[in-house]
Amino acid sequence: MLVSIIGSGNVATHLAKALNTANVQVLNIWSKHFKNAQALAGTVNAKAVEEVSQISDKSDIILIAVKDDAIAAMAAPLKNYSGIVAHTSGAVALNALGNLENYGVFYPLQTFSKQKDIDFSNVPLCLEANKAANLNKLKQLANLISKNIYEVDSQQRQTLHLAAVFACNFPNYLYGIAQQLLAQNQLDFDIIKPLIAETAHKVKTALPTAVQTGPAIRNDEQTLKKHEELLEQHPEWLTIYKLLSQQIKKTR
Repeated sequence: MLVSIIGSGNVATHLAKALNTANVQVLNIWSKHFKNAQALAGTVNAKAVEEVSQISDKSDIILIAVKDDAIAAMAAPLKNYSGIVAHTSGAVALNALGNLENYGVFYPLQTFSKQKDIDFSNVPLCLEANKAANLNKLKQLANLISKNIYEVDSQQRQTLHLAAVFACNFPNYLYGIAQQLLAQNQLDFDIIKPLIAETAHKVKTALPTAVQTGPAIRNDEQTLKKHEELLEQHPEWLTIYKLLSQQIKKTR
């Protein structure tokens, strides 16, 4: 199977490397910045192209791994391409590629950073396509790089993406607040890492609502008040603290 990739960011980079590791030939890489395409192409023995229209017709599948707002524009030059074009977004519907003949979705449900390697075999791949034959071909590709394959329609995938924002993006932002609070008091972020790890470990065996802890769930008003006083110099953080504490109280 021959694959080309549009994009050179976090998702594109990890997909390209996973495919290369699985001995899937990556033909072409396109990026908004050609030097980035060249850099990624060099790591997976592919050829960088300066225009999307230059992507080889020999590609069985073209994966579009760019920001959501750019997907339709990247697909436009591929209207005469006979292979499968699949985007990798969690939030964009399948029909965003509806002007093409063969299209689908190849969504990896994971957080990616270029500087951190990941075991792609554990990454859930959520697939959707406009035809059964196209879905089967995407499954063939997915099975080469992951052991967790799911058929997920656009509405389900958008819900998955929303859930992922709550489970990943928002907590990471809160980690950032914690890091800044610690730094302001000459404390290293490493001191809180075991707590973060244990919190994540708990939900592997229990539902989050069953293992909620902290002053809000205990209705410990004196502690809540002290925390709010400590946050008076950070009104935005104070707003977040109050809102989350109020919502946690409702789960009691």
